[in-house]
Amino acid sequence: MSAVTDPRTVPFADAAGDEKTLADYGDGVILVVNVASKCGLAPQYEQLEALQRTYGDRGLTIVGFPCNQFMGQEPGSMEEILDYCATTWGVSFPIQDKIRVNGSHAAPLYKALKKTKDGAGLAGPIAWNFEKFVVLPTGEVRRFRPTVTPDDEKIVRVIEEHLPR
Repeated sequence: MSAVTDPRTVPFADAAGDEKTLADYGDGVILVVNVASKCGLAPQYEQLEALQRTYGDRGLTIVGFPCNQFMGQEPGSMEEILDYCATTWGVSFPIQDKIRVNGSHAAPLYKALKKTKDGAGLAGPIAWNFEKFVVLPTGEVRRFRPTVTPDDEKIVRVIEEHLPR
């Protein structure tokens, strides 16, 4: 369950620097992920893209937020990040501007999302790259740690339960 009121209304910058909110990506289910190109978990991009292709027509949107806070694993420019995502993994889902997810300069969206407890009942800092937040149409949030893959049954079940048939 979530302690976040409605993360859909919190502003952030997209890859072009324009202000957006999650609501700009529709009123379906949104899967928010902090991503990093040079992370050992980067193959999760492929699973994220598969989810987008499978459920996008039903209202799922994956939203990636590049972050360089974990061992400098996202050092590139936005142009380099977007090129990597498209050419290496065929990513079609939106990638936003690079952000910080932890600390005093964390992006407001992540300050809100981190209040959500995971399946073990733990809230707080982002553990690593590829931490996932499923934002439901109601604004409720479910949190999944980095080692829970995007195609894990727990994530897929939450997505399927909250999308129209």
